[in-house]
Amino acid sequence: MSVEIDTRPIWLLIFLKAVRPLFFLLMGLAFLYAVQMPTPEGLTIGGQRAIAIFFVCLILWVTNVVPLAITSLFAIVLVPLLGVLTQKDTYSLFGNEAVFFILGAFILAGAIMHSGLSNRIALNIMDRFGGSPRKLLLSIFLLAAVLSFFMSEHAVAAMLFPIVLEISKSLGLKPGKSNYGKLMFFALAWGCVIGGVGTFLGGARVPLAIGILKETTGASIEFLDYTIAVFPLVIIMMLVGYMLLTRFFPIDITGVESARQVLAKRLKGLGKMTYSEYCVGAVLGLTILAWIFFGRRFGLATIALSSVVMLFMLRLVRWKDIEEYVNWGIILMYGGAIILGTALDKSGAASWLVNGAIGKWATSPWTVFAIFSLLSIFLTEAMSNAAVIAILLPVSIGMAENLSMDPSIVTYSIAVPAGLAFMFPMSTPANAIAVSSNYITVKDMVKGGFIMCITAWLVFNLVAAYWWPLIGMGYSK
Repeated sequence: MSVEIDTRPIWLLIFLKAVRPLFFLLMGLAFLYAVQMPTPEGLTIGGQRAIAIFFVCLILWVTNVVPLAITSLFAIVLVPLLGVLTQKDTYSLFGNEAVFFILGAFILAGAIMHSGLSNRIALNIMDRFGGSPRKLLLSIFLLAAVLSFFMSEHAVAAMLFPIVLEISKSLGLKPGKSNYGKLMFFALAWGCVIGGVGTFLGGARVPLAIGILKETTGASIEFLDYTIAVFPLVIIMMLVGYMLLTRFFPIDITGVESARQVLAKRLKGLGKMTYSEYCVGAVLGLTILAWIFFGRRFGLATIALSSVVMLFMLRLVRWKDIEEYVNWGIILMYGGAIILGTALDKSGAASWLVNGAIGKWATSPWTVFAIFSLLSIFLTEAMSNAAVIAILLPVSIGMAENLSMDPSIVTYSIAVPAGLAFMFPMSTPANAIAVSSNYITVKDMVKGGFIMCITAWLVFNLVAAYWWPLIGMGYSK
């Protein structure tokens, strides 16, 4: 057995061991000071305590020194403990419809992946439409986006990654040097990111935002209304993304015959489409139709959970098959975020923060929309998109009320840009998965990602200004 001896100075080792306890000690002292200090003018004691909890969670979310779910549990404990909300109100918020919609969506996506249906669809599309380097690239890009309409973009990236990696190896592409290798993994990551904002199912951030909106104002956003509002953004960003990629990294191969052989071999290994795949596909199709036509009447969560029950009644899945696809940490994270957002709103802290922080710049509804969408799109590069929504949405709703804006519009201004993270691997798992291939460097991602972020913000604001009035949406109530 080999023994490694740490030759670093003893003072450095002691310092490194002490950093984490010292961090929590200083944060605890700062929190106590914030709670005990004289209450600022215009703010209630409950609001002061809500802001103290908010900043503690903000620091923990940004530094990620503890898991995101644990930070949310911390908020769930502190809100009733400090009397910001009652225990009954706090824990009842965890039963918000958005939390159960997210749970149902996770299980539905898990059933699709477990049945093999998603893998079969992906392989068939790439095999049928990937006859040339350009067509194969487009197939990966469009496939990642379209699949992210119906299941978590993170799951889509994880599912497609081994296929794209195998194609890259079959083509003999050199990691870090091949332009076509970079193109394929950028197509995978950016397709997932762009497609993920197209519906409620691409990520849990939109249901979370709607949950906070509903708890604070009673308003809501319907499944079909959301998709109609953001679909032009998705189309334009797909076009922009493809043009940027092929400009930055010109295609440097002439044929993809070896890749076609890999896809054909994988398809042959799947065999004929099974009864389970047909049934799971039918359940998903019926669920989406129900969300579109009956979502307002029965509720999105009720429909999602009804579909989950149907999957088990028909014995299409077993619990042990599906539980690995359910991210319980995300469920806890979003439940805590809804509680924190409601605490900021009910205590008056959100309105107070708005007036003090950006009140002097918020001279019109359009300015408010532009400011919050810009903050959202850049903050999501540095932290979880759920954290971005928990931080900004209560504040933006408070500003909307002051300016007589429709609160659902400012919800869009936070929830949609929070999903458009292109610059860094830590921004979203889709980016991290692409970089893990070694075909893309962080420098490559920042180079194209910054332009995509700025473009996405501009396009989103233009869509809001020119498309939304055509479909009956406006900044004011």
